[in-house]
Amino acid sequence: MNKIDIKSMDIKELSEFIESIGEKKFRTTQIYKWLHIKQVISFEEMTDLSNGLREKLNEKCCITSLNTVKVLTSKEDGTKKYLFSLPDGNIIESVFMRYHHGNSVCISTQAGCRMGCRFCASTLDGLERNLLPSEMLDEIYSIMKDTGERVSNIVLMGSGEPLDNYENVIKFIKLISDENGVNISQRNITLSTCGIVPNIIKLADLKLGVTLAVSLHASDDETRKELMPIANKYSISEILEAVKYFFEKTGRRITFEYSLVAGVNDTIEEATKLGELVRGINCHVNLIPVNPIKERNYRQSGKDAIKKFQNHLEKYKINVTIRREMGRDINGACGQLRKSFMENVQNP
Repeated sequence: MNKIDIKSMDIKELSEFIESIGEKKFRTTQIYKWLHIKQVISFEEMTDLSNGLREKLNEKCCITSLNTVKVLTSKEDGTKKYLFSLPDGNIIESVFMRYHHGNSVCISTQAGCRMGCRFCASTLDGLERNLLPSEMLDEIYSIMKDTGERVSNIVLMGSGEPLDNYENVIKFIKLISDENGVNISQRNITLSTCGIVPNIIKLADLKLGVTLAVSLHASDDETRKELMPIANKYSISEILEAVKYFFEKTGRRITFEYSLVAGVNDTIEEATKLGELVRGINCHVNLIPVNPIKERNYRQSGKDAIKKFQNHLEKYKINVTIRREMGRDINGACGQLRKSFMENVQNP
């Protein structure tokens, strides 16, 4: 019998389940608190429940928890990179970063990725499977337990494309921001997408408070197709229409992620095209010095080229930042640690 994934239930679903097994409704709050506030990993730890109820829960349900396979800590900035094993043995990674405004965790939403972006290690071996809401939650819970520190910001920008795992990701966002649980504000959650237009529109219609970050990485469709296969399906103009709709529905400023690749998309001409493209959109452009991976021949733009690109964009009255590189000395780019670990397992 497949057991029920109790940690992925919202409070309404949990209440209905508790009543369906003949228990009093007030047990819902107790169990929800054990799962999401105290973050226990077994029913035996739920000490204010009767033995009978704990046995019943144990028989019908499972509490999804991740095993920590490896933790790397950056000597440069204290960033911690976690390699987690899922219950079925799949491997994912998460990153813990300390900033002056609070602790951030970048989580994976899929084991692997099928989007095929040329500069990303996550996609080299394709998609294994989607993560469940409980598994995404436990990335956060495991890191908070390990560090002993609260997480205040979440970025869905690790391995995987969040909008390719739409239903589970939306459920995760609602659970992690639930006032009965960890209660992380949706305004402190950033969802990054390569641009799956129909799901950007669906997300907009939900009117959640999250920040939408769109991985643009080019200012014309032909260059974007070289970098991101998704550009063969959705044009930049379609993506821009979708993000304008998102802003209209939510009032949330859009972030455009732009990875700078030397000799590909980092010239002043490209900056001019990008400025013309996004001018007038309530947005912020986040310039990312691309993190080189050995399987690709892309090189990171030089500091001078990055600064010139930023200065030129700012002439268009666009808010522009350069992402601070975190964890560079610990396989900081998405998918690098997972990739090297899998290679070592296969070729010890």
